[in-house]
Amino acid sequence: MTLTAPAGAADLAAQDFDIMSPRCPSRTVLRHVVDRWTPLIVTALAEAPLRFGRLRERVGGVTPKVLAETLRSLERDGLVLRTVTPTSPPRVDYELTGLGATLAGPIQTLREWAEDHADTVLAARERYDAA
Repeated sequence: MTLTAPAGAADLAAQDFDIMSPRCPSRTVLRHVVDRWTPLIVTALAEAPLRFGRLRERVGGVTPKVLAETLRSLERDGLVLRTVTPTSPPRVDYELTGLGATLAGPIQTLREWAEDHADTVLAARERYDAA
């Protein structure tokens, strides 16, 4: 993999990405995908498009500032589409793009794993902390 100069989209498609390489740009993709809020936002939007306030309620615990920043990042990465309807006040809806929808399945698998194994992980933490 050669990453010495910025490449256009066509050049990037032809590259072999290796996430284990420290210089590979796929690491930034992974970092965005597994940040604290992205899996929750993708899970919520996989169910249906949502307005900002409803999305914030659905995710739970995220501040408006962090939600806005995360949505902007997901939009920049091509995972989320922001649609403004010119009403008074303007209506803004967020939904997954086709690319974002491909992320919903792996995140659902990770979610199921976390929910299925949370009790085992918590018990391991208790044993570790007690030792």
